[in-house]
Amino acid sequence: MFLLAAIVLLLAAGIFAAVYTLRGDPVGEALSGDRVLNVLFVIEQNQKPLGAYVLMYYPATGRAAIFDIPGELGLLITRINRVDRIDAVYSPGRISGFESEIEGLLGIDISFSIVLTMENLGKVVDLLEGVELFIPSPVDIRGDETVLFPSGVTRLDGDKAAMYVRYEVPEEGRDSAVFRRQRFFLGLLKRQGEMNEVLKNPAAAKLYQSFLNTGMSRRERIRLFDEFARIDTDRTNIQSVGGNPRELSGQTLLIPFYDGSLVKEIVRQTLGALTRQTSGSSGERVFTVEVLNGTAVNGLAGRTAELLRGFGYDVISIGNADHADYEKTEIIDRSGQEDIAETFAEIIRCENIHVESIVEEIPQGDITIQDFEYRSDFTLIIGRDFDGRYVRRN
Repeated sequence: MFLLAAIVLLLAAGIFAAVYTLRGDPVGEALSGDRVLNVLFVIEQNQKPLGAYVLMYYPATGRAAIFDIPGELGLLITRINRVDRIDAVYSPGRISGFESEIEGLLGIDISFSIVLTMENLGKVVDLLEGVELFIPSPVDIRGDETVLFPSGVTRLDGDKAAMYVRYEVPEEGRDSAVFRRQRFFLGLLKRQGEMNEVLKNPAAAKLYQSFLNTGMSRRERIRLFDEFARIDTDRTNIQSVGGNPRELSGQTLLIPFYDGSLVKEIVRQTLGALTRQTSGSSGERVFTVEVLNGTAVNGLAGRTAELLRGFGYDVISIGNADHADYEKTEIIDRSGQEDIAETFAEIIRCENIHVESIVEEIPQGDITIQDFEYRSDFTLIIGRDFDGRYVRRN
């Protein structure tokens, strides 16, 4: 019997060692390759995603980008054989179906997922000793639940953080609520980085792990968050996956632009920007754009501006060109970086690029502060050869 027990123990140990060896270190393997790591974060309320964010991180440069996936995004979901909200396939505890739909939408593979329920959100924030946010205007809502937030830089505790994320008022508008939750997610990510060493403490790490729903072990999660602590959240851009609102089956859905091809192109360009080796901080900055309509088509500049914002550019001005008879679309480049200008031009397939110096010739001794007027990195003048998405080539 003693010999039999020893054999059983050896077999069990061998099986455990084999399983552990086969499992390996998925986080280490993901970080060791020269590729972008994609992690899905979900803030869950009432068993549905209140916010879903795909963090794309490139270990070689420490740069990251984030895509916000709206729950009302409308897709043809094959597993239920109908067009419905993307979160219709979300199932708490088993989110593989939701992951698959996001992978198909963005054209990527999701490596890991982390789900934080609203109940545990407050506990995580308290463990992090609060999350600091800038609130532009004071919030004073009196009703079934009183919501009060002062303006300015504020550190939210767990209860306040949960309230800040979930409160809704009809007059706020969808875009304002989405932006508010995006700012919170960035603030949470930043605070995790600041508290990373504290969270490695065995007691804190064990407690933190209990608040998260993830397939990663505690050791793997710590390894991953070590990397995320390198992210400069102040330079990290969040892009919302947009679409055209349509009424289907009694609900308003956002149907992705151009049948989903646009978001895949945006993702490809974002991944290219993350992995591009650049000198200085040019690879991390957000480039500014001025959009001018050089045609008689009303609203074309505004629609084009939304297209460019989807690619992560900061459109600071929209207007009409000096005349409405531009035959060819042109780009005025003041960025001083040819490769960046070419990347921008590729979005609409424009080959008509003119380089302009941002510093004009001014006689010495005659320089005043008025001489330094800020101009955008790029000015896009839309011509008749632009069909709303691409420049047509004859």
